[in-house]
Amino acid sequence: MEKQPQNKDLFEEIGQYIEQSKAKAIQVVNQELSLLNWKVGERIQRDVLQHKRADYGKQLIPKLSKYLTEKYGKGWSSQQLRHCLRFYEVFGTEEKLYTVCRELSWSHIRLLIYMDDELKRSFYLELARLEKWSVRRMQERIKSMLYERTALSRLPEKTIENDLKLLREEKQVNQEIVFKDPYLLDFLGLSNTYSERDLETAILNELQHFLIELGVDFAFIARQKRIVIDNRDYYIDLLFYHRRLKCLVAIDLKIGEFEAGYKGQMELYLRYLEKYEQIEGENAPIGLVLCTGKNEEHVELLQLDKSNIRVAEYLTQLPSPQVLKDRLHKAIVAARQKMGNQ
Repeated sequence: MEKQPQNKDLFEEIGQYIEQSKAKAIQVVNQELSLLNWKVGERIQRDVLQHKRADYGKQLIPKLSKYLTEKYGKGWSSQQLRHCLRFYEVFGTEEKLYTVCRELSWSHIRLLIYMDDELKRSFYLELARLEKWSVRRMQERIKSMLYERTALSRLPEKTIENDLKLLREEKQVNQEIVFKDPYLLDFLGLSNTYSERDLETAILNELQHFLIELGVDFAFIARQKRIVIDNRDYYIDLLFYHRRLKCLVAIDLKIGEFEAGYKGQMELYLRYLEKYEQIEGENAPIGLVLCTGKNEEHVELLQLDKSNIRVAEYLTQLPSPQVLKDRLHKAIVAARQKMGNQ
């Protein structure tokens, strides 16, 4: 066995200094690199506008790329210069620019700048900053259509803008940002036939993946949380706590479509948690019923939002990306039309 050094605490503390300095150095380099790319894009745009010719930019970029590559080496391809130009076009104001460059790397930024929907881009930008996503995590979130799966995407544009402003300025999240529909649980590896217990066991076996799908602020508390009411035992399938919402979240797992009786069951759980488990400073608990299908009219008529209950579908086997995209687009359009008619 390797002998531990006598001054272990000293060694570890100095090691921490080195790691912290390395991390800060990387952050500074990333920030300067992104600022440089913005300046390059701004200068190209200014030159193109001065000449007022549409074909001038097409001719300029290959020539500039050749010059920069010969003088400074790799890294200045025509594609890279187009990225710089697009970066400037999207983040034109310096106030916005410094915030982005300080907290996200150039690799993050490249994933954002080609999103045409400004609200969608802002959503991923703010979540990446808040949850400190790696580039890989951001790619996964975009690929899984996280924005389209949040309740936020189905709200009027002005409401989305206000919610993202609160997230940006006060790091304040609400339920529309936190909860999704549907939840993608393909990582569970379930066959076509399974029971609620199989589903629950699979989730616990893949708890890390499930927590990633829920969101970084969820903390696992209990499985089959036993509660006793009038000498009768009840069991909450899964119990979590959400740090930013500051509340307990009870999850009920169901096979099949949502049924009206699920509301009463969840209300009982929530009132119990509110009375016996909620502590001072916490908000009222939230219930999430996960089903393989949603009956939209049931959900609407039962007015579940007034009981702090949310219903969402879960998918254990994913459709093709295009099918999922079309489905989510239809859900967003339908939700906004419904709000417009109210």
